[in-house]
Amino acid sequence: MDKYDVVVIGSGPGGYVAAIRCAQLGFKTAVIEKYSTLGGTCLNVGCIPSKALLDSSEHYHNLQTNFSEHGINVKSTSLDFAQMISRKDKVVSENTSGISFLMKKNKIDVYHGVGSFITKNKIAITTSTLSNGEGSGVRQEIETSKVIIATGSKPASLPFIKIDKKRIITSTEALSLKEIPSTMMIIGGGIIGVEMGSVYARLGTKVQIIEFMDNLIPSMDKELGKELQKVFKKQGLEIFLSHKVKSIETKGKSMNAKADDSAGKEFTFSADYCLVAVGRKPYTENLDLEKIGVKTDDRGRIPVDKNLQTAMEGVYAIGDVIAGAMLAHKAEDEGMFVAEIIAGQKPHIDYNLIPSVAYTWPEVASVGQTEEQLKQQGIEFKIGKFPFKASGRARASMDTDGFIQVLADKKTDEILGVHMIGPRIADLIAEAVVAMEFRASAEDIARISHAHPTYTEAFREACLAATGNRAIHM
Repeated sequence: MDKYDVVVIGSGPGGYVAAIRCAQLGFKTAVIEKYSTLGGTCLNVGCIPSKALLDSSEHYHNLQTNFSEHGINVKSTSLDFAQMISRKDKVVSENTSGISFLMKKNKIDVYHGVGSFITKNKIAITTSTLSNGEGSGVRQEIETSKVIIATGSKPASLPFIKIDKKRIITSTEALSLKEIPSTMMIIGGGIIGVEMGSVYARLGTKVQIIEFMDNLIPSMDKELGKELQKVFKKQGLEIFLSHKVKSIETKGKSMNAKADDSAGKEFTFSADYCLVAVGRKPYTENLDLEKIGVKTDDRGRIPVDKNLQTAMEGVYAIGDVIAGAMLAHKAEDEGMFVAEIIAGQKPHIDYNLIPSVAYTWPEVASVGQTEEQLKQQGIEFKIGKFPFKASGRARASMDTDGFIQVLADKKTDEILGVHMIGPRIADLIAEAVVAMEFRASAEDIARISHAHPTYTEAFREACLAATGNRAIHM
């Protein structure tokens, strides 16, 4: 029987990063992955393929709507959707192959099959007989001193919705459709919903987003959701906020949904496809947690302590299976954290400074506290805001939608939250994270030289606005 210092169950961003860091620290490490490819949801049916389609659809959208303004005239265009999906698949393959290379480079053993607990130090691996990871098969056992659970999450649904993966679909199926839908209703206006809505709206689909809350991307600052809604309306998407979906019926190739608004008035929605994007739920099935005395909470998550250790000593859990934002980079940070905890080091994660991003166009990102949270805590703060329509770089690229908003402590000027919507925001948010990690004040950023012309100047201008309305270009 093979013996290891650390066994990681799951090879998504949390799992493979944890494994690599463990190997770097000198531990004999193994990874168990249910599917035939490594990388988990993120690389296979999440972050990477969705960004590939977002980029492809954005190119097509610009060709259709913006290129003529730049003096680029194309007489005729056509869309090869099959090629778009094929390119996405190639991007996925290159990334998953890269993870396999990293496993070999770091001398990490990889087992393909379903990992489950026999004891806290003995893991069973059932090799699937089916390509999708289901089905019983050959069973083997390995021993280990420590275990890291990194099995991630899967799309959630509503009790009355049956996902048929054909017309009523999740984000997984939405990434591999065989046709461009004429119409699509999306239940859920969170990050997954708005991203997939962006993809298909750009390709010509009539998209309706039905959201239970009173704001798009409700996990972020409300001002961001309001601005994104304005942009979406210009892009042709229909947004229905404060609507509670209560039923879905399939009639031939038509999906019919009924929903009540906040006043109780019933509305009916109809579309070729219904994308259910109501969040994700932890994937802990088949782990046999009960054999080691570990229970999940009422949301299916595994409780952990400050060191991310479960109720069983030596067994840790990270990423989507524990509390907190379901973000790939959070899982990565936790993977490195646990590896270093096992090595006796003293790592650190500041959960307040883990950014959240929606890869629509304009992009949306947020880090730190929102206005609502600061008000609830009774913290006095000041606001600095700068619109991209006042940015020379944004005007040059025709990306003038959006703004950057800085929230700073009224007394100390420390930056408490940064909320952005605009061009290349997914990259720009990192400057705010760095600033806040070092507890910078708005004045600190206002005094730092930013290259001109760049989108990053908008962050400096927002900080200038937060320190006595000193913004120069507004």
